[in-house]
Amino acid sequence: MTIAVEKVLYTARATAEGGRDGHTASDDGKLDVTVAPPKEMGGNGQGTNPEQLFAAGFASCFHSALKVVARRARQETEGSTVTAEVGIGPINSGAGYGLQVALEVSLPGVEHSVAEDLVAKAHEVCPYSNATRGNVDVKLSVV
Repeated sequence: MTIAVEKVLYTARATAEGGRDGHTASDDGKLDVTVAPPKEMGGNGQGTNPEQLFAAGFASCFHSALKVVARRARQETEGSTVTAEVGIGPINSGAGYGLQVALEVSLPGVEHSVAEDLVAKAHEVCPYSNATRGNVDVKLSVV
């Protein structure tokens, strides 16, 4: 199922040169990084990689979604964090590689069951969650 955007509010634009072993920059210059495969994938590990960039984006976006749903539920998010782990590996069909994501959420001072409910609701509204749903295994945990 494709999710259609009703109205584009912002468009990010970045250009990559050299793929996983090169350079990537946004058109506004705010992101400008050397990209290199990690040592675990045969690279020199001397730069960031697409999985780190995806993890950073997903964690940031999910945290914003969490804060929105928590505010609506009148729950405090002070000191909260979201940590994203993005794994890459061959897919079962042997036709390439796939990703998996684990999101670890800390909501200090919020009852565990309430925190789990907030995380589930955030997963329904987060743009990264919506983009990956049905395509990427995303595991949610509250710590």
